Amino acid sequence: MSGRGRLALCAYAATLMAAASMLPLVSPAGWLVQAALLTALVSGAGALLRRVPLPRPLTVLLQAVLGLLLLTLAFARDVAPLGFVPTPDVIEEFGRLLTAGGTDVGQYAIPAPATDGIRLMLVGGVLVIGLAVDALAVTFRNAAPAGLPLLALYSVAAGLSQGTWDWLWFLIAACGYLLLLLAEGRDRLSQWGRVFGGAPRTPARAASGLDASGTHALAPMRTGRRIGVLALGIALVVPLALPALNGGLLGGVGDGDGTGTGGGGMIRAVNPLVTLQDDLNQPEDREALRYRTNAQNTQNLYLRIMSLDKFDGTSWRVSQRNVEDVPDQLPDVAGLDGDVGTTEIKTNITAAEWYRQDYLPMPYPASRVDIEGRWRFEPVGRTLVGDRGQTTRGTGYSVDSLQVNPTREQLESAPEPSAALRREYTEIPGNLPGVVKKTAQEVTAGATNDYERAVKLQDWFSVNGGFTYDTDVDSGTGIQAITRFLKDKRGFCIHFSFTMAAMARTLGIPARVAVGFTPGTPQPDGSMSVGLRDAHAWPELYFQGVGWTQFEPTPGRGSVPDYTRQSVPSGGPTDSQQPAAGSSATPSAAPSASQSCDARAKKLEACGAAVAQGATPGSGTGTPVWAEVLLSLAAAAVVLLLLLMPLLWRTRVRTRRLGSGGHVSPGGTSSGAEDGREAAVGAAGAAGAGTGRPTAQATASRTLSAWRELTDSAWDHGVPPDESQTPRGAAARIVLLGRLDQQAADAVRRVADSVEQVLYAPVPRPGAGLAEDIKRVREGLHASADRRTRLRALLLPRSSVRVIWALSERWTAVAERWGARRQGMGRWVATVGRRRG
Repeated sequence: MSGRGRLALCAYAATLMAAASMLPLVSPAGWLVQAALLTALVSGAGALLRRVPLPRPLTVLLQAVLGLLLLTLAFARDVAPLGFVPTPDVIEEFGRLLTAGGTDVGQYAIPAPATDGIRLMLVGGVLVIGLAVDALAVTFRNAAPAGLPLLALYSVAAGLSQGTWDWLWFLIAACGYLLLLLAEGRDRLSQWGRVFGGAPRTPARAASGLDASGTHALAPMRTGRRIGVLALGIALVVPLALPALNGGLLGGVGDGDGTGTGGGGMIRAVNPLVTLQDDLNQPEDREALRYRTNAQNTQNLYLRIMSLDKFDGTSWRVSQRNVEDVPDQLPDVAGLDGDVGTTEIKTNITAAEWYRQDYLPMPYPASRVDIEGRWRFEPVGRTLVGDRGQTTRGTGYSVDSLQVNPTREQLESAPEPSAALRREYTEIPGNLPGVVKKTAQEVTAGATNDYERAVKLQDWFSVNGGFTYDTDVDSGTGIQAITRFLKDKRGFCIHFSFTMAAMARTLGIPARVAVGFTPGTPQPDGSMSVGLRDAHAWPELYFQGVGWTQFEPTPGRGSVPDYTRQSVPSGGPTDSQQPAAGSSATPSAAPSASQSCDARAKKLEACGAAVAQGATPGSGTGTPVWAEVLLSLAAAAVVLLLLLMPLLWRTRVRTRRLGSGGHVSPGGTSSGAEDGREAAVGAAGAAGAGTGRPTAQATASRTLSAWRELTDSAWDHGVPPDESQTPRGAAARIVLLGRLDQQAADAVRRVADSVEQVLYAPVPRPGAGLAEDIKRVREGLHASADRRTRLRALLLPRSSVRVIWALSERWTAVAERWGARRQGMGRWVATVGRRRG
């Protein structure tokens, strides 16, 4: 296999090894096999195109086109002509899948199911990274910058993963990158044809590429290893420096101690708060659930999804707990005594086809759930969670639950909870500002028990505290958000529930936050419609003998529980309908008038407006998630390209000056002088030689180009050029200021001697091995320079200013030619005028 073929194979392997770090994020892992196949086809096509050969940008472009065709075949063949031809419909299908993938990312926890949208994100991302690595390392023959896309791939996985095997994925990705650098070093070594270092060599050994011991020199490998260590060090530091990403697929599971049993594994910590604010701000409501119930009063029939019981100062989140198979009869409600009044109710619920949630919305506390599918039970939070990609989408189910009706007296006389429960559910972060506890104590002053304190907190938020309900504020959930909320007194359900729960904990009251839906809106057929705008969060406080008890601090949302009122309203119960056996409540396709609309009418003044018949429910005018992702990636790519422009230009110029592969042979063709003056000097030197050999001019041109490369390399490392010096004087200056070792100094003198031969000798003696000598000089400059100088020489070389000089010279030449033409036109016009006169 050729050197470039080995390099292409190593680039492909490095991409897959870096992509393996994303395996813990999604299950099952079949997406990686698909990504490996598509990337192999694109890399193979690149290998074939490079053998033609074609211009390098055209090779990359054709590879990208093939990648698009393969993605079309894999994900959008149903809408593509012939199954693989991209059309606007295909692009629209990609947009739909990416939008769905963005929704899934915000909904699922690690490991997320491999939905079509997530698979497209992963496979497409790996394909793009593979194309970038192949283009940089193989097509453009520069493997070091190829570590950047590999680093990006690993950093994403490391920043999101919460597993204990991150070190293993790091080692795999690191080995892939080092393998790529080693392959490039071997390829370059084979093309240079000479070694860099070691004992003095005879011409025969130099031509064979062997040193005195008969082995390849180790300098290129040492350089590759140094680059690899630097890049891998950055790869370790970057994920640690990234801010914590929480919520959905971007959030980790909690670290609470679970008490559930069973062999179901650990519960997946989805955070529905990711989309709650967006749901509340939808321009049109969209029905998510429809249910029928035999409850006599539905005003407190909240549909609870889950509870968030861990507060670490950054956010409220769900604890990591064990799950088990769903029992026929759910366990008794913890903390609920038999003397507390309860009412058994039955509710039949149907989820909309578009609504996908991996936790099951249901009344709390449920005693029995009749549902088909892969569902598991988490006993501490009394929730059902889908297993292996199971969601609520289009699901119909029946729930038996209890309506707990405690009296004020029972809540006021509630005994102390167990020490373990109090310790777990009153834990607050050590950096919680003192103003939170101080405010809680001021608001509850005069209360004689935990129940009175809870009611005072609820009333302060919802009635007499001066708070305003506003869904347009920042939806932060950490300490700063709570502090800002207490100061500004403006927010929505997240702020009210989180802050009340935190304040209750400072008072020693066990508290957590529930997330779900308010009861919804009654429909003419007797069912209840629950829309996106009914999404809600509320605090639950624990009272021994009653259990977890719902409170409602958010003004204008939901209903204040009867047991927190001074007197129970005398109004009759809501109209109810006994759900028949097997009855279902199919969600309507039309937008529902949410009960929350009245609360938002004061601000929006548009809740009573009719919904346009032709509008798509839930659609907005904002930028889709996939478009934002693509724009972000494009912007990042542009910024990265701009930052790398000096490096890429310098690499390209060095390659042109030193010839193909960096090897200059006496009989080779010219790589081109750097400017017209060098070409003229080379031609003059060739003419002065008088030999008539056709390679004289080419040899002079290569020699002067090599000299320019040497002086620019010294300039990049802090030794500016001095045009007034002779080649020998300039060489001595570079050796002195560059602090070069003996081998590098000898290489400088050999190059200077070759330049003097071209410029002054009657019969120039061609210099051999100029590229290798310059390589040794660059290594010597690099070794003697400090870290800052080396980094600048790589990323922002001083000699790149020649681009500006060249553009200035071209502009001057164009201006002079234009001026000469204007003068000629002026003279011609004057001449024509005189003749006519």
